[in-house]
Amino acid sequence: MTTPGAGPKGWEAIRAEVLRRIDRREWAPGAVIPPEAELAEEFGVARATVNRALRELALQGVVERRRKAGTRVATHPVRRAVVEIPVTRLEVEGRGQCYAFHLTGCALVVPPPPVLARLGLAPGSRMWHVTTLHLADGRPFLYEDRWLNPAPLPAGFDPSEPALSINEWLVKNVAYTYGDIAFSAEPASEGEALQLDVPKGAPVFVIERTTWAGEVPVTLVRLAYGPGYRLRTVL
Repeated sequence: MTTPGAGPKGWEAIRAEVLRRIDRREWAPGAVIPPEAELAEEFGVARATVNRALRELALQGVVERRRKAGTRVATHPVRRAVVEIPVTRLEVEGRGQCYAFHLTGCALVVPPPPVLARLGLAPGSRMWHVTTLHLADGRPFLYEDRWLNPAPLPAGFDPSEPALSINEWLVKNVAYTYGDIAFSAEPASEGEALQLDVPKGAPVFVIERTTWAGEVPVTLVRLAYGPGYRLRTVL
């Protein structure tokens, strides 16, 4: 048997070892998998490497991840649709269109109580409120309304003068452990209608998403897409 901690390992090797233990019932269905920090020490890798391996297994339905409850072997493994956090620039360019974005608002403020409650933050906590209009061939494509927790960000980080959209910067620089996502069709608010150049109340496709890094909330974002947007995923 190969010693798990022997030699350098990428996340693919960690995933394979976790699968091997599950297949051999070393970790039975419903069993709690050891914490990421413990596995990282055993395998001799960074915690982020273990996190990536477990995220991939969660996407495959092999394990289940819950905030404050850890990672468990799925009792009834199932195939799941894979929904990745997309980089909006790549989405637009993939459609053969020219991408641009405008930062429409940026401030470090105390969010409304429902936002703090949803993220489990104490009353009076301050967050970055960043709003961005993404364009495709100069036309509104997506209006992004984001609350961003300063805690998991680099010290002194300021999103007010971005070289990249905050969407792309987060995907490239801040690893998340898990999150939740909701899809809906809703009437455009006054602000969304103004940004997307549609009548107030016009139906828009909305995605709301929260992401977490361990026990620390990273972001809560509402994405309102202009007419004609289509979401594609894989099974």
